[in-house]
Amino acid sequence: MATMATTELAINGGTPVFEKPVPFMAVGLTKKDIAAANEVLESGMLRAASKCAALEEAYAKASDAKIGLTCANGTCALQLAYGALIEPGDEVIVPAWTYIATASMLVAAGAKLVFCDSLEDSYQADPKDIEKKITKNTKAIAVTHLYGIPCDIDAIQAIAKKHNLKVIYDAAQAHLATYKGKGIGAFGDAVTYSFYATKNMGTGEGGMVTTNDPAVARQMGLLRSHGETDKYLHEQVGFNYRMNDITGAIGLSKLDELPGQTERRREVAKVYDARIDTIDGIDRPNITAGSEPAWHLYTCRFNPEAFTCTRDEFMAALNKEGVPTALHYPKSLTRQPAFKHVVEQNGGHEPPVALKLAQRIFCIPIHQNLTDDQANAVCDAIEKVANAFRK
Repeated sequence: MATMATTELAINGGTPVFEKPVPFMAVGLTKKDIAAANEVLESGMLRAASKCAALEEAYAKASDAKIGLTCANGTCALQLAYGALIEPGDEVIVPAWTYIATASMLVAAGAKLVFCDSLEDSYQADPKDIEKKITKNTKAIAVTHLYGIPCDIDAIQAIAKKHNLKVIYDAAQAHLATYKGKGIGAFGDAVTYSFYATKNMGTGEGGMVTTNDPAVARQMGLLRSHGETDKYLHEQVGFNYRMNDITGAIGLSKLDELPGQTERRREVAKVYDARIDTIDGIDRPNITAGSEPAWHLYTCRFNPEAFTCTRDEFMAALNKEGVPTALHYPKSLTRQPAFKHVVEQNGGHEPPVALKLAQRIFCIPIHQNLTDDQANAVCDAIEKVANAFRK
C-alpha cells in the first residue's frame, strides 16, 4: 500500500512511499498451471510428447512463425539456431549491450565475435553501427529484442539482404512482442525464446526456437536430439536439448494467459511513460517505431549531470521508498573477462554507448499484477528521490 508522500527520503528516516515494497515481478504457477502439470505427471508420459508438440504449434502461431521447436532452455535455443545457421570461423556481429548468452553461444559455435553498439534511447542494436562493422568475412547478425522491445527489424533485414547475411533474433525477453503489426517470429532466419522462471512466460526452465525455413527447422531438430532420424539411426552428431511434457503443459497453460498479461504490461508502461516524461534527469525507454514491446523490463536512464548522487545511490534511495530496482546489466560484454580476447583482437575498442548504459540504466517494477495506483506511486517515489538529489 502506498502512503502519503513526504519530502524527507526514507533512506534518511522519512516515511517511505510504500509501506511494503511493491513486487518487482510476478512469478510462479497458478492452480491452472499446476493442474496442467499434474495431468502429465499422472499420465506417466513425461518425455517430450503431445504437450511439447502442441506448444510448438501454438507458440509459432502466436508469434507469426511457421515452425516452432521446444527445447530445454533459452541458451539451448540459441545454440540450436547458431548450430543450424553458422559455421565455425564465421564472423558474426552481436551487440555489446545484451545478456551474455547471445554472444557466448556464438563462441560455443566457433564464431568470431564482432561487437556493435546500441542506441542510447531504445537500448537496441544500432543498425548504422552494424553496417560499419561488416567486413568480407561477416556471415551473420545476431541481435536481441532487449527488455522486450523489438529492435529496428526493417533496418537490420535490409542490411542482411544487402550483404547476404543470416539474421538470428534473441527474443528471450520479448514473448508476443510485435513489429509493424506482425509477431516477431515472422522475421529473420531464426528467433529464440527463453521460458526461464522470471520471464513473461516462465515455465521454470524451457525454451523455444522458431523459423520460417523447413531446412533450418530440420537441422535444428537434428541438433536437438542426437542427430536422430529414426530410432538408433543418427545422421549427425547432436545434443539432448529436448523439453519434457511437464514443462510443455505448463507452457501451454501460461500461453493461454499471456496475451492479456502482455496487454496489462503495456498499460503499465503507458503510465510510466507519461509520468517519467515529467521528471527531469530521468529518461524513459523510447521504443522502436512500429513496435509493440512485451515489456519484460522497464529500463530507465539516470543522468548523472542532473543529480548530486550516483546512479547506485539513487537506486538505494528508491529501494528504501519501497520500489525495488535492478541492473540489467551492470557491464558491457566488452568488460566481461570471458570476452577480453575479443576486445584485444579489436585493438581495445569498445562500443561507447554500451559503456555509458552500464553506468546509467536501472530497472523498475513492471508486470501484469501492478495496478495503476501502484504504477503511479512508483513514479511518485522516483520523483521524490529525484527532487531530493537534483542539483
